[in-house]
Amino acid sequence: MAEQSITAERESELIESTPKRLYINGEWVDAQGGATLEVNDPSTGRLLCTVADASPRDGWNALKAAEAAQPGLAAMPPRERANILMRAFELMHERKDDLALLMTLEMGKPLSDAYGEVAYAAEFFRHFAEEATRISGSYQTAPAGGARFLVAKQPVGPTILITPWNFPLAMGTRKLGPAIAAGCTSVLKPAELTPLSMLALAEILHDAGLPAGAVNILVTSTAGKVMEPLIRSGIARKLSFTGSTEVGRKLLEQASERVLRTSMELGGNAGFVVFEDADIDAAVAGALLAKMRNTGEACTAANRIFVHRSVIDEFAAKLSAEMQKLPLGRGVEDGVRVGPLVDARQLEKVDALVTEAVDGGAKVLLGGQPVDRDGYFYPPTVLTDIPAGARMRQEEIFGPVAPLTAFDTEEEVISWINATEYGLVNYVYTENLRRGIRVAEAVESGMVGLNQGAVSNPAAPFGGIKESGLGREGGDTGIEEFLETKYIGIAM
Repeated sequence: MAEQSITAERESELIESTPKRLYINGEWVDAQGGATLEVNDPSTGRLLCTVADASPRDGWNALKAAEAAQPGLAAMPPRERANILMRAFELMHERKDDLALLMTLEMGKPLSDAYGEVAYAAEFFRHFAEEATRISGSYQTAPAGGARFLVAKQPVGPTILITPWNFPLAMGTRKLGPAIAAGCTSVLKPAELTPLSMLALAEILHDAGLPAGAVNILVTSTAGKVMEPLIRSGIARKLSFTGSTEVGRKLLEQASERVLRTSMELGGNAGFVVFEDADIDAAVAGALLAKMRNTGEACTAANRIFVHRSVIDEFAAKLSAEMQKLPLGRGVEDGVRVGPLVDARQLEKVDALVTEAVDGGAKVLLGGQPVDRDGYFYPPTVLTDIPAGARMRQEEIFGPVAPLTAFDTEEEVISWINATEYGLVNYVYTENLRRGIRVAEAVESGMVGLNQGAVSNPAAPFGGIKESGLGREGGDTGIEEFLETKYIGIAM
């Protein structure tokens, strides 16, 4: 992708042409009562547009549409479902310029990151198009004879999908891909802050030939009022959520009433370990990727960076130098690598975490103060000597802040890594293969990056343990979350 500055006219034309109504039963409709909500540009704080704001009645209409479409989608031959996903994959690449710019405008991420997300998001459709034709069961003779066991896989049924603001396109395709492949209809609620990417995706699925009602998109400012009745209705049979652990707990309580299948991709507090024998330049590059992807607003972001005492000064100096090179600005500008945070609340949180750590004795090597300009900007920041009781050692930062802590022994750093209720991902840098495998097995997380700063891949299972979630998305296990196993005993 050749970078170029985007004109104001181009921005306005794209916003004007993007759907802004609800997508229910294959049609674009206004919200009941005509309510709308505002979508703002986090790089300026100014209004981009208004979109339809769904009511509980709209939610019910969407779920009933999904219920009515469920038998047809389940009966559709797997190859046809796969073909729809492949057409959607191709359309996403054809419209990548619009999708990337739209994402940058509503979420703030640099265009380079946005193009990367479009490619990543599209790959979920291609991956699950391939998985759609591989759904299989089994047939066997009963061990004692006299019967046969037939095991079949069937769609779970209508699903409720809830996605976050930080990856507004990829989190949608990561859920919709396996749902469609398995033959499950859905009602998807994107984040209130970033609805435009998902509305554009709905248009792509419509153009790809997805049947009416198979996917329904609800944008709403009152998520609890709109979504809770759907979760408790008994019509939906599956809930998939990506977001905070706090909200995930509430949704699990609601889902328990009707015993819904659940997938939860919740908070993270990733540790990043650099041992004394690590390739320091490679570790710095990995930390830069793990920390600064998406301006640090990622559940997989390196949140606690532990560096062996013998190399921490070298690592800190090199990481600070690399982070200082990253241009900050509006994501649509040439060369920008650090965009704004998503809103004022997120900016205040990051600033509060840094201020508390510094007041407690942390040393600032780079950054450390909000940027004085329009929008919600915080500069790349590197801190050392993080106090043991600092909140940033226990909470997700969700910003471009790299806190470094020295360690002395393998046992010590493993205990620090595991001293959290989260368990999504950890990163380990060492040239000692035995140590790498030993530590990867010892750390409590669903994923580990060994000498690599990124783990996300549509062909690999993504998910955490402990309070980071339930289930997996992606890989050959992702579609299983949307399938039920049926055993049929046959007398002989």
